[in-house]
Amino acid sequence: MAENKFRYTYSAPTEEERREIDGIRRAYRPEEEKTGLDKLRALDKKVRRPAAWAAAVLGVVGGLTFGGGMALTLEGGQIAAGITLSLVGIVTAALAFPVRRAVLRRGKRKYGAEIVRLSDELLSGGTVAENETGEKTP
Repeated sequence: MAENKFRYTYSAPTEEERREIDGIRRAYRPEEEKTGLDKLRALDKKVRRPAAWAAAVLGVVGGLTFGGGMALTLEGGQIAAGITLSLVGIVTAALAFPVRRAVLRRGKRKYGAEIVRLSDELLSGGTVAENETGEKTP
C-alpha cells in the first residue's frame, strides 16, 4: 500500500533566476509590448554609447600611435620621426575626452526632449499629453 503514495515536489526559481529569465524574456518581447522604461533605457543608450565608442577608439589609436613613436625613437634610432609620431599619438589621445563630450552633447540635443518627456511620463505615473500649443502637460 505504501507504494501507491502520491509524491509532489515543487521548486520555484530563485530571485536571481527570475531576474535572468525576465531579462531574456524582455529581449524577445515585440516592440509594441515594450514598457516606457525599456524605451527610456534604449534612448539613453543611443545617447551614451556613441560617445563612449568615439572616446575609446581615439584613446586606443592615440596610445598605439604614441607607443609606435616611442618604439621608433628607442629601437629604430629615428629620433625626429619617432618624436613626431609620439606627439601625434599624444594629441589624438588628448582629443578623446573633448570628442566624447561633443558627441554626448549632440546626442543629448537629439534625444533629450524625448527622454525628458518619457521620464516625466514615467515619474508621474500617467501619460503626458501635448496641448494645442505644443506644451506638454501631465
